[in-house]
Amino acid sequence: MLARIAAAAIALSLAVGVDAQESSDLLAPEGRTIEFRGLTMGATFLVKVVPGPNPLDSRSRRELDRVLRGSLDRIDQLMSTWDRDSELSRFNRSTSLEPFPLSLETFEVLQWSLKLAVLTGGALDVTVGPLVDAWGFGPGGPRNRQPTGDEIARMREATGPHRIELDPVALTARKSRPEVRCDLSALAPGYATDRLWSELANRGFTDFLVDVGGERREPWRVAIDRPQPGSRDIQRIVPVSDLAIATSGDYRRYREVNGRRVAHVVDPRTGRPIAHRLASVTVIDELAVRADGLSTALMVLGTDEGFSLAEKLHLAALFIERTDEEFSERATRRFEAITSSDPRQPSHAHVRRPGRVPVAAH
Repeated sequence: MLARIAAAAIALSLAVGVDAQESSDLLAPEGRTIEFRGLTMGATFLVKVVPGPNPLDSRSRRELDRVLRGSLDRIDQLMSTWDRDSELSRFNRSTSLEPFPLSLETFEVLQWSLKLAVLTGGALDVTVGPLVDAWGFGPGGPRNRQPTGDEIARMREATGPHRIELDPVALTARKSRPEVRCDLSALAPGYATDRLWSELANRGFTDFLVDVGGERREPWRVAIDRPQPGSRDIQRIVPVSDLAIATSGDYRRYREVNGRRVAHVVDPRTGRPIAHRLASVTVIDELAVRADGLSTALMVLGTDEGFSLAEKLHLAALFIERTDEEFSERATRRFEAITSSDPRQPSHAHVRRPGRVPVAAH
């Protein structure tokens, strides 16, 4: 059984996959496609490839399948908080304040986390690992009681992007306190999606969709889920090309405690699960890892604060909020501009065309 990267309730279509998968229907362009699918990071992945004029023979298909699975397995084995032998788990267990050597992949994801933490004013913070565990959404599973205010305050003393110092030359990370622990679920699926896109692009493919949760080109369309527990209805369908789409929400992973919904998304600023009416946020970006992290951060911020930040940063974002009736939508100007080419206004995926931005820009 694959070790799991705790999914952060996101759906990525290049889809990347995600953190947690709130995925939706993926609509392929006309023509024969080859599919690769399986399990990864505690969820599923789907890759659709249109081979073009030269069909792939069985040997080439097996080789491509091996490469795609190998890339996903490596990231899972490096960054899973559910696997005690993963690189991230070993870093989390270490109480040393000396530099800890990391693989390039884990270093890049941590590097992205610090960049996005600054960009979002701390709404994205991968050092919330102890708080995620305390609220019963970590590898230890549900807890019999909620953490007290004093316990939350103590754990928050060891959180914050400033608690991690990265050395890009030595590829090391250093903790400022021994109890610092990271959870990369809000970024690892997006990063994995970008890696698969790179593998396919480097092999000359031009039409493909990756869903860890998804990837694709212009004829592809991706559907965004209606954020309703137990429902697989579609809220929107969005056509995207050369772009990634990630959705974060609280409608797939949550618990009922004393009749109250407890979301799995923890606000780093309070140490508590989010408690607003925002149900999901979808972000379209050139990189899945960035869309992944930003959708989580905007989900933390809530509709008003998140929408203001998204407009300030010129992000393509769609906010779906619960109302007394059902749901209401609020889209940024850039989101409307990107999706307005299709009157049905799809949304939810990660799409890319080869020859664009390289994976994991620095």
